Amino acid sequence: MNKAVILLSGGLDSATVLAIARAAGFECYALSFDYGQRHAAELHAAHEVAMRGGAAAHRVIKLDLGAIGGSALTDASIDVPELPGEGIPVTYVPARNTVFLSVALGWAEVLEAQDIFVGVNAVDYSGYPDCRPAFVESFERLANVATKAGVEGRRIHVHAPLIEDTKAEIIRRGMALGVDYAQTVSCYQADDAGRACGRCDACRLRAAGFDDAGVPDPTRYQG
Repeated sequence: MNKAVILLSGGLDSATVLAIARAAGFECYALSFDYGQRHAAELHAAHEVAMRGGAAAHRVIKLDLGAIGGSALTDASIDVPELPGEGIPVTYVPARNTVFLSVALGWAEVLEAQDIFVGVNAVDYSGYPDCRPAFVESFERLANVATKAGVEGRRIHVHAPLIEDTKAEIIRRGMALGVDYAQTVSCYQADDAGRACGRCDACRLRAAGFDDAGVPDPTRYQG
């Protein structure tokens, strides 16, 4: 089996990507980050998703992105917005996907893996610049000039299989692959038990996705 590194946040999209990579025949190495986010519930979810999803290994890397701040997800003094707004929201974490993919690239080299999977989406999403096809394509080009593997001809492929899917389409794909979305946590401000607020952008997109897919929402909500 060819090896692949899977960026696994513990949310709906990354759980689906793990299932897609497994179904494609990859031996999956799941990678999560403790980056100073508001809650640890998504990391507990990532562990469950990795173990039940058949990952060969799951690693959690500690990075303190809170040290630079600039996001409601890493700075407790910035409120998570609960109403739709204009432009890129304050839940955007500066350079997060660039940093995460860079670490995934390093692990892929160590594993001699030529494939990295990431669950970014440019349809039903919050408008983050590092979730667009142009970003994924640019990072793949970088990966193949910045690594020993790329220079020696072992091309690195960055897969974003959900990037053009609606949230409903993602849910249907995952359901067909047996993903248990009750294990996942998408909320920006979930409590310690992983229960969602039901009000933030991530919660709204998730709930609308289940509704549009005609699938009962398994999300546990606060209150």
